[in-house]
Amino acid sequence: MRLLMNARWRGIRATNSSSKESGKRSVTTYKPIGMRRREGLPGLTPAAARRLTSAPERQLFSSAPEQAARMQFAVITPTHNRAAFLPEAVQSVRASVLAPLDAQYQHFILDNACTDGTAAFLAEASGWQGPPIRTWQHRGPERLLPGPARNQLIKETDPAAWLVPLDDDDLLLQRCLYHYGAQIEANPERQWLVADFLRVDEERRYLPGEDYYAWRFDTPVKMLEAIFKAEHFIQGNVCYSRRLFDEVGGYDEQLRMAEDLDLYVRFLLAGHLPVICPHLSHLHRFHRANVSIGVDAAKHGADLQVIYDKYAAQLKELGVERPG
Repeated sequence: MRLLMNARWRGIRATNSSSKESGKRSVTTYKPIGMRRREGLPGLTPAAARRLTSAPERQLFSSAPEQAARMQFAVITPTHNRAAFLPEAVQSVRASVLAPLDAQYQHFILDNACTDGTAAFLAEASGWQGPPIRTWQHRGPERLLPGPARNQLIKETDPAAWLVPLDDDDLLLQRCLYHYGAQIEANPERQWLVADFLRVDEERRYLPGEDYYAWRFDTPVKMLEAIFKAEHFIQGNVCYSRRLFDEVGGYDEQLRMAEDLDLYVRFLLAGHLPVICPHLSHLHRFHRANVSIGVDAAKHGADLQVIYDKYAAQLKELGVERPG
């Protein structure tokens, strides 16, 4: 039920199929992305509190810099030993049709210490014609946790990009990016979006009764209350601006699970309610190697307590109770 933070980013081998030197490789060393200190979050000001309890129409991001002429999407996919599923995930992104939007996309993929032939596939895919597939390789005895893996890919995206995380075993639907783009144009002041998705089994057979549908909330506080009561969760069905991602400090690099939900809690604490989109974003695949196998109500509740405790001062001030 969940998506997949102080590992160092070393020995990254990068290729970019959109460059004139496509196919040439170089070794690059990165330092972990700068993360805002979680333990020292400032208290809520009256203005911030008003934003958290106001209707979406009153939630305005600070003055935006001039945007690029074309809308840009960056699909973000760290992968670890999913050679059986990754090619389908990549092909699903390449099937995207964005017309009539004036928009473009790139797929950012990290080979996160794979040992199963993923590197050979990515070497081939990065040379394909069409929208760029940009790949990096983490070379180390241990894979990066989900947080730093995603942070390092997002660090490579355009500052004006809209980010769409996609798990390496899931399938993006053909018009997903178009529908996100249409909602971005219709809601220019909003900074993140949530859609519905379907669940399928290992062979892509639809699982009736397992659809995910996003709930509509009047304020960020109402959504936070539902999250910490374990009544509502958010999975890979999101799109958010790079600008908002940077504003809240990126993914937590310490969490082993629920790093995505932790990020969305910070979106809400910053006063940003998502746009609820009337489309399906992707097919979420259930299979024997899902990272969420064994995550039951008790484990989910424990993860919620960890996240709550990070922001307890702010959440208590808003009247959001700690999950029991």
